[in-house]
Amino acid sequence: MDLRRAALVTVLACCLVASATILAGFAVANGTSGRELAATRAAPDGTPSQSELVCPPRAGDRNSTATDTTKKPQIVGLYPNPTTDGNAGEFVVLAVPSETRLETLTLTDGHTTATLPNETVTGNIAVSPSPNATKSLTELPVLGLEGHLQLANDGDDLRLRNTTTTIASVSYDSASAAERWYRTESADAEGENKSGGQWWPRDATCLPVSSAEIDEATAFVLPDGPEIPRETIRNADDRLLLAGYTVTSETIAADLVDVAERGVDVSVLLEASPVGGTPAATEGVLETLAAGGVDVRVIGGEGGRYRYHHPKYAVADDRVLVTSENWKPSGVGGESSRGWGVRFEDETLAADLASVFRADFRGWDTVSGDAYRANASFVDDTEQGFSSDAGSEFPTTHKPATVPVDSAELLLAPDNAEGRLRELLAGADDEILVIQPSIAADVSLLEATLEAARRGVDVKILLGSAWYNADENERLAADLERIADRADLPLEVRLVADTDRFEKIHAKGVVIDREVAIVGSANWNANSLENNREVLVALHGERVASYYADVFDSDWSGDTWSFPIGLSVAVVVALAAAAIIGRRYIRFGDQTLSDRT
Repeated sequence: MDLRRAALVTVLACCLVASATILAGFAVANGTSGRELAATRAAPDGTPSQSELVCPPRAGDRNSTATDTTKKPQIVGLYPNPTTDGNAGEFVVLAVPSETRLETLTLTDGHTTATLPNETVTGNIAVSPSPNATKSLTELPVLGLEGHLQLANDGDDLRLRNTTTTIASVSYDSASAAERWYRTESADAEGENKSGGQWWPRDATCLPVSSAEIDEATAFVLPDGPEIPRETIRNADDRLLLAGYTVTSETIAADLVDVAERGVDVSVLLEASPVGGTPAATEGVLETLAAGGVDVRVIGGEGGRYRYHHPKYAVADDRVLVTSENWKPSGVGGESSRGWGVRFEDETLAADLASVFRADFRGWDTVSGDAYRANASFVDDTEQGFSSDAGSEFPTTHKPATVPVDSAELLLAPDNAEGRLRELLAGADDEILVIQPSIAADVSLLEATLEAARRGVDVKILLGSAWYNADENERLAADLERIADRADLPLEVRLVADTDRFEKIHAKGVVIDREVAIVGSANWNANSLENNREVLVALHGERVASYYADVFDSDWSGDTWSFPIGLSVAVVVALAAAAIIGRRYIRFGDQTLSDRT
C-alpha cells in the first residue's frame, strides 16, 4: 500500500469515530444539501447564457437583416465602447430599405439628439458623430451625424425618429470594451424590439461547425508520442501555421526556423497575457524565430477579441494537428503532462482552420513578435510553481496509431463548440468518458453529462490532482458522488494519483459510446467556452474513439482514487489533506488557474 493510501486509511479510521458529530455540525452550518450542483444553469434573472444565444450575423458587416417587414430604417447594430481615447469612433448600424432618403431622421438618447445627413442610401450603414475615427473600425459605409450624441458605456435607451415619431429603438444595460451589439431578431412593425440582440467581440469570428469525411487519422497522447508534433512541423512543404497559448520550446522554435529556411511560409500566433505572466523562456523563442525569418504575432490585450488565445494547433500544408498541449517541453515535448492529440490530412478542414488562423493573426488586437518582445515583461514561471521545462522522462505506454476515421468536425470557441459539444453529449446512449484537469461546477457541459447519467448512460470523469487544482477537484468529486448516490446514477468520479506514466493531467478530452472522440484545448469552464479562442476536433469512428478510450481506461484503472460516498465535504477535505502529506500547495487567492493550461 503506498503512502497516500496508507494515510487515507489511517485518517478514515479516525474520522469514522467522530463522523456523526462532524456531519451533524456541518449540516447545521451549511444545510443538508452542502454544495449541491444546480439542476439548471439559467442566470438569476432568467437571462440565457451566451452559449444559449444565436451566433450574431457577423462577424461580417453584411446586409443580413431583413427590412421588408417594416419598410423603415432599423437599428441593427451598436458599438458604444471602442478601445479608443474618449470612445472616439463609436457608431450605430442602420439597415435601410432601398433608396431611402435620410433627411428627416434623428437619433436620440433622450438627452441629446443628432441628425442624420440628407442623403439617399441602401442597405447597412454606420452612422457616427466621429466618422473619420469610425472608418477604421468597420467595413461598412460611414456617415457622419450632425449634432452631439454619445453612447453611454453603462447603458442607454436609443431611439431612431422620423421627425417626432419613433420608428426604431434599442435599450442596453452595459457595453463591454470592444464588443458590438447585433440584432438577432427582427423588429416588429413599429420597430420596437429592444431585447432581440447579442453582444459579440468586434471582428471575432462567428463560424458554424465545419465537417468532412476523412479516411484516417494519427491518434497520439503525451508524454508518449512527442514525435508527432515535431514530424508535423518538419514535414511541411508549402505553409505552416502554428497557434498556441504559450510557445517556450527552443526545440520547436528551431524546427520552425529550419522549415522557414527551406522556403516554407511559416507563421506563429501566441497569447499576449497568459495567466501569471509571459514565461521567461518565451523571450528566447521570439528572438530565435525573429532571427530565422518566422512571421510571429501576439494576440490579446485590453479589449481583445478573446479573453485568452488558448488553442494549440498547427496547419501544415493540408495536414491538421490539434492537441491539448502547449508548445513547450512539458507539453508537446513529452516531459510532463498527459495530453491528447490528433493529426489528419484533409484539404477542406485544413483550409477552414487556416482561415481561422488568418482571421486571428491579422486582427486589430495583434502586434508583431518584435514589438511585443520590446515591451513585454517576462516572468520566471518556476517561481509560481509552473515549469516550462519539466525535464522528466516517461515510458511510452501508448504508441501513436494511424487508424480509420469516418469523419471529423472542426469546433471553435466561442463560435460553436459549446453548443455542438452539448449536442454530442445529449446523443450518448451507453457511455461517456471525460478527462479534464478540472471542471467548473456550473459549466453547461457538466449538466449535459449529468443529464446523460440520468438517462442511464454510464459516466466516468477523471480529474487532475496537481497542487493547483486538487482542492477544487476534491470538492467537485464529493458533490458529484453525493448526487450520484442520492439519485442512483451510473456516475463515477476519480482524481488521478501519483504515477510513473506522466506528471499531471492536462488533456481535455471526451469519448462518447466509443464511437466519438473529442480532442482539443477547451477546459470545461464558462470562460474557456464563451470567451476564449479554443480549437477542438470531434472524430467519428470506432477505431479512433477506441484508441482514446483505451488510454482513458488505463489512466482510470491505474493509480487513481475516489471518495467514499456519503462523507461530508469537511471530512473529504480532511482526508485529502492527510493523504497528500508532503505535497506543496501554493494558492493564488481566488484566481482561477484553468487557463494556465
